[in-house]
Amino acid sequence: MGTMTFDIWSVLILAAVAIGAGAAMWALIPRWHGIPPTSSRPKWIRKALDAADLCPGQVVYDLGAGDGAVLTIAAKEYGAQSVGYEIEPLHCVAAWLRALFNGVLGRVSVRRRDLYAADVERADVVFVHLNPTIVENLRISLPPKLRPGTHIVSLDFPFEGWEPSHMDIGYLIFAYEMPPQPGSLESYLKKELDIAQPS
Repeated sequence: MGTMTFDIWSVLILAAVAIGAGAAMWALIPRWHGIPPTSSRPKWIRKALDAADLCPGQVVYDLGAGDGAVLTIAAKEYGAQSVGYEIEPLHCVAAWLRALFNGVLGRVSVRRRDLYAADVERADVVFVHLNPTIVENLRISLPPKLRPGTHIVSLDFPFEGWEPSHMDIGYLIFAYEMPPQPGSLESYLKKELDIAQPS
């Protein structure tokens, strides 16, 4: 019976192939679904969750959850129940491990599904950090699924045709309360200016 031996170069080549395949999955699977991976910095996440008035015991959904940073911060620092939808399997594993290592696995759920299939009826807050095309698609598909009073918070891109309930222009954070108020960023800023300068 023959024996198989590996020299160090064989092991290094196999490791490099495995790492390359993992990196390709990490980057390409979301792009295949039209969602290039984005990274949300913790400071931005906290400001966005504050803008959405997230409170302990509430349920936050992250559509396109990536590595689970939003899910973990919402659960650990805000006492929320967190549900993430993510299509890329390695991102799902990373999100699960992040929750595990932060001691909030019992309050975090990661679902490997397309974000358009998200069952968001229980949501108090919906968090999105996505590209403008997907934000526009969600503008049409999300409101019928959400209860009045639910907040949507978006990083970088506003929902066109809606007036924000809160906006942080420095961090490009746009928060909306359902049902959406027709309007725009301009109408929101005009109201804020009118409040700041009463006649």
